[in-house]
Amino acid sequence: MKQSPASAFAGATPAPSPLGPAPSVEVRAIRDIPEDWAPLWDDLAAHAAEPNCFAARWFMMPAIRHLAGDGPIRMLAIWQGRALIGLMPVTIARNYGRAPVRHVQNWLHFHNFLGTPLIRAGHEADVWTAILESLDQAEWAPGFLHINGLVEDGPVMTGLRATGRRVDVVHRVARAMLQSDLGPTAYYEATVRKKKRKEIARLAARLAEKGTVSHARFGPGDDPARWCDAFLALEMSGWKGRSGSALGCTAATRAFLDAIVKGAATAGQLDFVKLSLNGQPIAMLLNLLSPPGSFSFKIAFDEAYARFSPGVLIQLENLNMLERPGIAWMDSCAVEDHPMINSLWAERRALVRVSIPLGGVRRGLLFHGCRMAENALVFVRRVMPARRDGA
Repeated sequence: MKQSPASAFAGATPAPSPLGPAPSVEVRAIRDIPEDWAPLWDDLAAHAAEPNCFAARWFMMPAIRHLAGDGPIRMLAIWQGRALIGLMPVTIARNYGRAPVRHVQNWLHFHNFLGTPLIRAGHEADVWTAILESLDQAEWAPGFLHINGLVEDGPVMTGLRATGRRVDVVHRVARAMLQSDLGPTAYYEATVRKKKRKEIARLAARLAEKGTVSHARFGPGDDPARWCDAFLALEMSGWKGRSGSALGCTAATRAFLDAIVKGAATAGQLDFVKLSLNGQPIAMLLNLLSPPGSFSFKIAFDEAYARFSPGVLIQLENLNMLERPGIAWMDSCAVEDHPMINSLWAERRALVRVSIPLGGVRRGLLFHGCRMAENALVFVRRVMPARRDGA
């Protein structure tokens, strides 16, 4: 990661907006995507303004097959002539918060941690303009457009604002991110307090007393299915397996993981990390690569060794990502204020949810009504604690 923060979105060479035809929007049912889009989709992902593995074909198509259900999901494809310059899946949400207000929303699922659409670098504003004008005219598009999971300071968000449309940020979170010019050891020493480093070293030494500790990373020639099976077994052995939330708990989620691991491996974008004791995995990380970015997608560990903090120990091995060629940063995909990863990674990535009005009187009234209600709720939440403190 020998790159500056400004390089976070430097994976594609921005292309000037050509003087060719104006962008057009094609709307497809999510299960009616033509097979001949595949090379165009892959090329778009490789030249996107912002890396997003969750929007890559090898991730999105398994999600469509196994997780989409029967909801009204559509794929918006933005074309400039024969060139695919944007893709965004959308659905019709029945509620906006607790309000029964139908509206258009980007489609996400439980295992998708970034909502940024794929937009070809250099076409950000043009693509957003085409999307919004298409939705303005679409009879199937109720209410307004709500987009979840945009990078606050990224070129896609900048392009959205450049359309001149009203863009209201209605929610913001900041989650851990790894990005530094330092090497793994220097970063660890600069980021983690000395007292905590001593405690982690003590835990590592205690674990080593139990036998041979080893680390491994997925590499060329490895069988992705074997790594996937090992991860699923480890995840199933813990609380996620008991609660029914592990990926191996249903046929659909298992098939989904099998497919994305195979697809990521084929695309050269798979990264597994394994911490073993006496040859048996006790912690595993599943990372997905989307150069110049990467995403820490899933983690699992053996609860029998919880007292040794295997989740922390494997993250120390994961710091070697700082020296991986072609990778400038890693998104933790964690919740805001996650105590473990926040104590190890110093950088933060801000993600926002935005709401955008669409054309039409009824739509405008719905948008303004919802925004007034949201602002009133924010005001009440700010005032009530102040009144309690002053009582």
